[in-house]
Amino acid sequence: MFEIRRATPDDAQIAFDIRRLAIRHQCIGAYSEQQMLDWTRGSAEDGYDTLMAKHFYLGCVDGEAVATGMLDLQHREIGAIFILPDFMQRGLGQRVLYFLESLARELGLTEVCLDATLNAADFYRRCGYVGEGSAIYQSPSGLQLACVPMVKALR
Repeated sequence: MFEIRRATPDDAQIAFDIRRLAIRHQCIGAYSEQQMLDWTRGSAEDGYDTLMAKHFYLGCVDGEAVATGMLDLQHREIGAIFILPDFMQRGLGQRVLYFLESLARELGLTEVCLDATLNAADFYRRCGYVGEGSAIYQSPSGLQLACVPMVKALR
């Protein structure tokens, strides 16, 4: 059974590990090996742990954390949707995304935005997001990555 729960500070490392494994598995070809290594180096204590204070969630299968997702209310932004490689292609990313969109609606947002990785832009388009241009995402660590800014009106 798949359940989504609010992350706690104690979940920072598992969330970081899910992110690292998902990026290194799913972003092959969209980004260089060096970009993926730079993007995923370090540990949760390098700043990723501070995200747990936001609307950060874990998707769990039979109690095991296998997915992450976050809603940044201040920026009306959805992010950090990552799925463990062994659980990809099961619709879990879409379930996390729709959960976050529903939460955004409940909290009064009328639209959300995100910066899609190059490999995920088509997924977000299938989920109703609009965006064709490209931009450079500036990570908190200083890494710059190509992305596709996207937006979705919430009804």
